[in-house]
Amino acid sequence: MPNQNPYSILIVDDEPLIRKSLYEILKIAGFDTTTAVNAEEAAALFSNRSFDIVITDMKLPKMSGLELLGLIKKVSPVTEVILITGYGSIETAVDAMKNGAFDYVTKPIVDDEIKILIEKIIEKKCLMEENRNLRQLASKNKRSSFSGMIGSSILMQTVYNLVESVADTNATIMITGESGTGKGIAAKAIHQCDPKRRDKPFIEVSCGALSETLLESELFGHIKGAFTGAIKDKKGRFEIANTGTIFLDEINTCSPNLQVKLLRILQDGGFERVGDTQTLKTNARVIVATNQDLEKLVEEGSFREDLYYRVHVIPLMMPPLRERREDIPLLVKHFIAVSNKKNNKNITNIDDNVKNLFMDHPWPGNIRQLENIIEGAVIMSRKTVITKVDLPKNFEKIKTKTNTGSLQEELKEPAKEIILNALKDCHWNRSMAAVNLGINRTTLYNKMKKYGIPFKN
Repeated sequence: MPNQNPYSILIVDDEPLIRKSLYEILKIAGFDTTTAVNAEEAAALFSNRSFDIVITDMKLPKMSGLELLGLIKKVSPVTEVILITGYGSIETAVDAMKNGAFDYVTKPIVDDEIKILIEKIIEKKCLMEENRNLRQLASKNKRSSFSGMIGSSILMQTVYNLVESVADTNATIMITGESGTGKGIAAKAIHQCDPKRRDKPFIEVSCGALSETLLESELFGHIKGAFTGAIKDKKGRFEIANTGTIFLDEINTCSPNLQVKLLRILQDGGFERVGDTQTLKTNARVIVATNQDLEKLVEEGSFREDLYYRVHVIPLMMPPLRERREDIPLLVKHFIAVSNKKNNKNITNIDDNVKNLFMDHPWPGNIRQLENIIEGAVIMSRKTVITKVDLPKNFEKIKTKTNTGSLQEELKEPAKEIILNALKDCHWNRSMAAVNLGINRTTLYNKMKKYGIPFKN
């Protein structure tokens, strides 16, 4: 840490040894450091000034550390609070994070652990300030594209600015958004904008596509003989991604066992290959993504609360296409150019009728659906301009469907017939059919198997 530091820290602990030890460590590091022996004294200090960071014991005489946390967040929401707790109170500390605490440390206190948490807080504060400044400039400096992402809307300017802000940091990023909104593209953009990592590996793992056993081996690797079929040692994705970036898509699908291992990775970078006892370390930057409400999954008990707070350091929300319709013309132009090159075609645009249809469409499959619709239309069109006849027959039918997926709505009708019609409309392009049905490819494949639909027409 630097010798001179503008950040102010308040230490609250009734144990003199801990209070004085932390004071000396942080004072030497250059922080403006103050101490208080109890919560009442700390509250009195806040009546005259504010602090950037508060480090407080959870168990204090009279007013507890949790009560102090609530008071601090009321009078100074931007102040970050680190809680000190005993092992028996970790569950309470996690609850405190839900109520606004930045993190917690357990006794006995490790000096480096406190320093690392403070560095993370400073990094977060710098990012927030930078992002505020960038948002103010967004309207003056609109960009129509950025690092593979397309769009000039205010929503996308916010995404671009946040990506730029967080790229050159070590912060864990959680990308949220509906299926097809471009979460993977955003993850790659963060990697590409990071000067330390852009030339290092970018490893993408779709957690929902593998069973628990396969996913564990894929993430952490295995040694020879760890299980049937493990004929040689294999490096895991975290090991391969070392010094680069690992992108964990659909993190909500991870089993409780894997969630524990991911929590450890995020805490200290440590892991073991399947079947091995040797601890390895990774310095990979972690980006996760989900199309589910993780907070709801935490409440339901299917996602660990402590893991949620570890991955939710910097949230990035990818907006659905229906909320940024002004970007549709730009996206159409881009996807036509890509499809022309891919299919050796020379389509120039869409006609006004198609443009109106696109602008009114709810786009349940978001950008991915638009991309597939455009590619299909480019292939089908006999002219240089895409017209309504080039679109899938069921395109307007899906117009009234909600984002929960049109297949679920249509299941009241014979499901096999619906799937067959969708496949025929898309000339048996399964990816396009899945998007038009509002489901993912894996679900479509499973339905095809269930109803005995061949994979070739």
